[in-house]
Amino acid sequence: MTDRYAVIGNPVAHSESPWIHARFARATGQDIEYLRIEAPRDGFAPALQEFRAAGGRGANVTLPFKEEALRRCASLSTRARAAGTANTLRFDEGGIWGDNTDGAGLMRDLVVNLGRRIAGARVLLAGAGGAAQGVLGALLEAGVARIVIANRTVARAVALAARHPGAPLAACGYGELAGESFDLVINATSAGLEGAALPLPAGVFARGALAYDMVYGRHTPFLAAARAAGAAAHDGSGMLVEQAAESFLAWRGVRPDTAPVLAELRAA
Repeated sequence: MTDRYAVIGNPVAHSESPWIHARFARATGQDIEYLRIEAPRDGFAPALQEFRAAGGRGANVTLPFKEEALRRCASLSTRARAAGTANTLRFDEGGIWGDNTDGAGLMRDLVVNLGRRIAGARVLLAGAGGAAQGVLGALLEAGVARIVIANRTVARAVALAARHPGAPLAACGYGELAGESFDLVINATSAGLEGAALPLPAGVFARGALAYDMVYGRHTPFLAAARAAGAAAHDGSGMLVEQAAESFLAWRGVRPDTAPVLAELRAA
């Protein structure tokens, strides 16, 4: 029988995950079906249970359900526990196992695909929600010099920084960034999905900086502002493919080659 997987989120109609996993399956000889499930904002648990009861083998989880997904797990990977969110679920006999592949996906895209040196970098992480939580640990492990978490709700940024005592972290609102500059600026907010800009002051992009938007397939105001400031700018297509490969490995025991899929996605 064909094994069934899905991405669960809201909204989810734009997701390229079914296309990506179909190509992974073809390349590795795996027999899977991958669906989109748009759960109501207050209906993640029933949607997850319904899919599992219908024979689903696992799921990816996207906005706004990553924190709730973690709470539905009977066991967790080390990186999911550290992040406090889960974006990859595997339905085992003993219950749901949760992982977070976002950090690994981001780092592989930055270092392998984009050829960026992360060690020693000054990083601005915009946002303090599930997406930011998923990548913060991986950035710290890469040996960055400093990370500033900026968020509209400052208390949430402070709370996220406090989860990593002793790390080179600071938290603030966007207005407090004046006079600061960064080598890597990551937009981990959903502003790009709504066509909204981030209130970043002039000068945040250092000479030779990279601006990275986790939103993919869109010319977001954040990327436009970065290019206007002379920074290199990339969307989250590479992260999407790389984190998907990590999920595929967790489900199927084989990690697909991401380069052909990423090249095809970017060309499209």
